[in-house]
Amino acid sequence: MKNLKLLLALLLGLISQLGVVAQQELGKPLGASFEVKGVVVESNSFNPISGVNVQVNGGAYTSTTISGRFKIKVKYEDEIMISHKDFQTIYYTVKSNDDIRVEVEAVGDYSVSSKIAIKESSFKTAIDSALYYKKISAEKSIQFIADGLPKSNSVQQNAEAFQVLGDVYMYWKQYDLAITNYRISLNNVSTTDVNLKLAKAYFYNNNHQESLVIYDQLKTNNLSENQKVIRYEGLGDVYAMINENSKATKAYTEGLKIATTNKIQFKITDLNSKLGTVYNTEGEKRKAEVLLENSVVMAAQENKTREVEQKVKFADFQNVNQSYDEEIATRKEIIKDIDVIEKDSIIANESSITKQKQNYKIGNAYFLQKDYKEAIPYLEKSIEEADKKEDLTVKKDATKKLTDAYVESGNFSEAKKTFDEYVKTVDQLYIKKEQEISQAARFNKSITEKQNRITTLETDRKLTLSQVELSEEKNKRQQLIIYSLIGGLFLLALTAYLMYKYIKQQKLANNLLALKSLRSQMNPHFIFNALNSVNSFISTNDERTANKYLSDFSKLMRAVLENSEEDFIPLQKEIELIELYTKLEHFRFKDKFEYTIDVDKTIDIEAYQIPPMLLQPYIENAVWHGLRYKEDMGLLHISITKKQKGVIAITIADNGIGRKKSKSLKTENQQKHNSKGLGNIKKRVSILNQMYKDKVDVILDDNGTEGDVGTKVVVTIKKD
Repeated sequence: MKNLKLLLALLLGLISQLGVVAQQELGKPLGASFEVKGVVVESNSFNPISGVNVQVNGGAYTSTTISGRFKIKVKYEDEIMISHKDFQTIYYTVKSNDDIRVEVEAVGDYSVSSKIAIKESSFKTAIDSALYYKKISAEKSIQFIADGLPKSNSVQQNAEAFQVLGDVYMYWKQYDLAITNYRISLNNVSTTDVNLKLAKAYFYNNNHQESLVIYDQLKTNNLSENQKVIRYEGLGDVYAMINENSKATKAYTEGLKIATTNKIQFKITDLNSKLGTVYNTEGEKRKAEVLLENSVVMAAQENKTREVEQKVKFADFQNVNQSYDEEIATRKEIIKDIDVIEKDSIIANESSITKQKQNYKIGNAYFLQKDYKEAIPYLEKSIEEADKKEDLTVKKDATKKLTDAYVESGNFSEAKKTFDEYVKTVDQLYIKKEQEISQAARFNKSITEKQNRITTLETDRKLTLSQVELSEEKNKRQQLIIYSLIGGLFLLALTAYLMYKYIKQQKLANNLLALKSLRSQMNPHFIFNALNSVNSFISTNDERTANKYLSDFSKLMRAVLENSEEDFIPLQKEIELIELYTKLEHFRFKDKFEYTIDVDKTIDIEAYQIPPMLLQPYIENAVWHGLRYKEDMGLLHISITKKQKGVIAITIADNGIGRKKSKSLKTENQQKHNSKGLGNIKKRVSILNQMYKDKVDVILDDNGTEGDVGTKVVVTIKKD
C-alpha cells in the first residue's frame, strides 16, 4: 500500500510539474517584482563563496549555492543585504534588472569549497567570469563563454550562455552579433526577457520592422509590470525613429502609466523625457517643456548624475526652440553640478555631461544671439577643458566656432590664430580616428573569430542531436515493449486510483468520528459554564431569579442537545440558540453590557446551514473575557449581513478590554481552558471545510485601535 501511495504521488507530481512549466512559458507572474541573479566571489582568486546570506530589506531571503550563485525576488529601489561571518555586510540598492556580482576580501579559507565548486559547476563559473569581464574586455568575456559552452549539459544552460553573449555584444555595440546570439538563445529556450532584448538589438541595428514584429508578438497579459514598461518604451523608440509620432506618444504614455503605478522610478524619468521629445517634434512646445521639467525633478530623486543628464536634455530642448537665455542659465547650473559629480567620479569624454561640451554649447548659444563678446570666453574655456581631457572632437568644434566668433566680431588677427589651431586639431583628430579605425578592425577581427568558433560549437551540438534522433529512429522496433510498459503503468495507475478512493473514504469516516468527539467536548464545556451562572444566583439567595434563569437554561439545553448530532443545522435554529444564550448572559451581567442582534431582512435564513454551537463560544468569550472586565457599560453587537450572492457574514463584535489585556489578567490554567475551547472550534471548521469544500471561514481580530480595543469575529457562510 505504501508503494502505491508513492506511485500516485509521483504521477501527481509529474502533472503538477508540467503545469508549472506551461505557466513559465506564458511569462512571469504579474506585479512589480522581478528576479535578479547574482554571484559572490573572493576578490583575488574569483573563487565562489557558498552559504552567504542574501536578504531583501523586509522581503525575500536566500543563500548562495556551492557555486556562489543566488536568485532572489526584488523590486526597484529595494535594498539587498549580503552577509557572511567572514566578511563585512554589504548593502546594494536595486537600480536595474542586471545581474549582480559581489567581490569580497575573504577572512576565512575557501580553498576547499572553491575546488568543489569549480569541479561541479564549471559551466556556471565560466558564465560568471564572462559577466565579470563584460564591461572590461569583450575578448575575455567571449572567450569564457566559448570555454563554458562545451561544459553545458542542458538547453537551459545553452540558452543562458548565448543570452550572456548577446548582452556582451550589446554593451560593445555589436548589434548584428547580439541579434544572432539572442536568436540562438531563443531557439534553445524562449523567454520574454530575451525576446525584449532581441527587439532592442533590432532597433539599434536599424531593423525597425523586425523590432516592431517582436514587440507586437509579446502580449501584455503574459508580461510582468516591468516587462510591460520595457515593451511600451521599446515600441515608442521605434515609432519615434520612423516618425510615427502619434503611435510613439501612445506607447510612451502607456508605459509611463504602468511605471508610475508601480513606482519604477528610473523608467518614469526616461519616459517623461522621451515623451517630451516627441511632443516637441510635433510642435507642442508647452507639453514638451512640462514633461522635460518633470524628468529633471524625477531624476533628482535618483542621483546627481541622472539629474544632470536630464538637465542637458532640457537645455538641448531650449536650444532647439531658440530659448537661448534659458539655455545658457540651465547649462551654467549644469557646470556647477558637474563640479560636484567630479569630486567622486570621473566623467568619460563620451558622456554628454562634460564641462568642455557644456562650455562649448553656452558659447554657441551666445554666438547664435550674436553676442560674440560673451561667446568667446566660454569657447576658450571649452578648448581649455578639452585640452585637459584630450577631447579632440570638442576642441575641433570649439576652435571652429571661436574662429567664426572672431571673424564676426572683426578681430581677424585672432581669427587667423584660432583657424591655424583648428587646422592643427583637425589633423590630430584625423590621426586619432585612423588609429581608432585600425583598433576597431582588430577588435572586430578578434571577436568575429571567437564568434565563428562559438557558432561552430553550436553547429556541432545540433549535429550531435541529429545523430541521437537518427539513433532513436532506428530503435522503433522497441515500441512494442514500450507500449506494453505503458499498459502496465496504466493498470498500476488504475490500482493506485482505486486505493486513493478507498483512503479518501477512510479519511471521511475518521473526520466524522473526529467531529463527533469535538462536539462531545463542546457540550460539557458549555453546560459547565451555564451551571456556574445558576450556582451564582443560588449563592446570592436570589431563588426567583435562579428559577427563571434555570427555565431559560433548560430551553437552551434542549436546543443544544437536539442539534448536537448534526454537522450543520439551519441558520434560523442557530439564531434562536444565540438569542437565548445572549439573553441569559445579559440577565446575569446587566450592569456590564447591552447587546443587539440584527439580521438583514433580505437574507433567507432558512436557506443557509451552519455548524451547531459555532457562534456561542465566541459570544461567551466576548462576555466573560472582554465585557465583564470593562469599567464602563459595554456593547455586544451581533449582525448577519449579505456579503455577496450566496455568501453571508456573521459578525460578533464587542468593545471589551481586548484579547491582549484579557490574557494578561488570566491565570495560566484559565488561558489553557480558553485556548482549548477556541482550538476545538478551529478543528471543527477545518474538518468541515475538508468535507464540504471551504463552506465556513472564521476571522478573529481587534475591533478597535485605541483604549478598549475589543474583539471582532467574522464568520463567513456559503450557501449550499
